[in-house]
Amino acid sequence: MKERQSRLKAIKNLIKNNTIESQDDLLDLLLKEGFDVTQATLSRDLKLLKVGKVPDGKGGYMYAFPGDDENAESQAIYVQDFLRGYISIDFSGNIVVIKTFPGHANTVCNAIDNLNLDEVLGTVAGDNCMFACLREGVTGDMFMETLKKHIPGIED
Repeated sequence: MKERQSRLKAIKNLIKNNTIESQDDLLDLLLKEGFDVTQATLSRDLKLLKVGKVPDGKGGYMYAFPGDDENAESQAIYVQDFLRGYISIDFSGNIVVIKTFPGHANTVCNAIDNLNLDEVLGTVAGDNCMFACLREGVTGDMFMETLKKHIPGIED
């Protein structure tokens, strides 16, 4: 029973912190967390947790919890805002520089802020570029990996 509770907690965390489109994706993430479960067990767990699918803002669907529809829709809007406004991403040390189309830096900055990435300490926007300060010990590569989980369509 203890393993089931741990697994359910892991599923909740994975769904809240990742854009997961299929049970196969969730099974892979669970395996990385040390839970080797069958698809049937995962289906029962998702039913117990009342997990459903909501639009991801890119023409597909992602897993979400009841009441998370608004949150998922908001996140989808932030993802679209980011993808619509950014041009390139580069980093040095704990500073990330995101170049944007003119007038889009504030929108891209707002998207980063509202995605609530643990790796980001704070952001500052200009007109056509924004800066993000990463937390101590977080590398640019780690930031990009997390950003790609939240914004799958992003390119380096």
